[in-house]
Amino acid sequence: MALLLRLVLLCGVADFTSSLSITTPDQMIEKAKGETAYLPCKFTLSPEDQGPLDIEWLLSPADNQKVDQVIILYSGDKIYDDYYQDLKGRVHFTSSDLKSGDASINVTNLRLSDIGTYQCKVKKAPGVGNKKIQLTVLVKPSGIRCYVDGSEEIGNDFKLKCEPKEGSLPLQYEWQKLSNSQKLPTLWLPDMKSPVISVKNASTEYSGTYSCTVTNRVGSDQCQLRLNVVPPSNRAGTIAGAVVGILLALVLIGLIVFCCRKKRREEKYEKEVHHDIREDVPPPKSRASTARSYIGSNHSSLGSMSPSNMEGYAKTQYNQVPSEDFERPPQSPTLAPAKPSSTILLVQPDFSRSKGSLGFPRLSPLLKQMSGLSEVEHLYIQMINT
Repeated sequence: MALLLRLVLLCGVADFTSSLSITTPDQMIEKAKGETAYLPCKFTLSPEDQGPLDIEWLLSPADNQKVDQVIILYSGDKIYDDYYQDLKGRVHFTSSDLKSGDASINVTNLRLSDIGTYQCKVKKAPGVGNKKIQLTVLVKPSGIRCYVDGSEEIGNDFKLKCEPKEGSLPLQYEWQKLSNSQKLPTLWLPDMKSPVISVKNASTEYSGTYSCTVTNRVGSDQCQLRLNVVPPSNRAGTIAGAVVGILLALVLIGLIVFCCRKKRREEKYEKEVHHDIREDVPPPKSRASTARSYIGSNHSSLGSMSPSNMEGYAKTQYNQVPSEDFERPPQSPTLAPAKPSSTILLVQPDFSRSKGSLGFPRLSPLLKQMSGLSEVEHLYIQMINT
């Protein structure tokens, strides 16, 4: 009886061990953002497993409100890897022969959204097996910035800060002095593992180059800063310089405004003068035409005069001119400004030894040209004036 029971147990164990099984244990994997995660899934088959081989990978997102998603599938000797758009093109089987017992996958270019539980299911009827892998995506510390918060002067209080732009928690900090004997002040020791070092009553001994290293489970990064503790600056001189600079700027602005306004006034004045009608300069053409029209109306009477009739005209007037005027050198004629109410025509006779045919002094060519009248017209005007 005992022998029979032992035989039955051995047969049951043989049947159990010979069925399909996944040899990879459940595990947790941590990877950095941007890296590739290898998710293992190896299995063995038994002679009784005669059905078609199906392999399926599922993702249970970290957000429990989302349902499981099929990310890659092998069925009927074909691979389907476009079920899940967030992982499309980033998930692949590592083996080219899945029937060999390796259903492992690679997830490339990891993102924070890839965090979750991945489940590998292998089925070959009648055998079925599955395993789960927890994937965590972490961000390496990067973009570390080291700087001094405060004034680096003797006796002042300031802070040395180390700030990473990104990095998954928990983060570890470590400060080191790289120059000037590499000996850290004793008061700083409690802060050497924190992102901020508080400096009290600074002295020149604190000057030097410092580094800060930030580390987490997937990587590390560091930065450096140069601390230069100097004597206090002359604040009065700085303020005076700033005031002088402001005053100079105001003076310069005032000069620019003054020049612009002056130029604008000059342009305005030029426009007004250009369009103004000058009353002291009579139009030559209008005056000449007026004289000619007047002479034209009396031209017939002048033509009817004979030399005997004109002999008494203005002879005595010219004879009264002093002889010293005859010897005076000729001067450039000057036209006196004419009044708007009347037309004044200056006639300067050219006294010479010989007189005209009618007994009147001859006119100078310059006066003829300036007045625009003929010699006869000038002669007639002289007769009228006398």
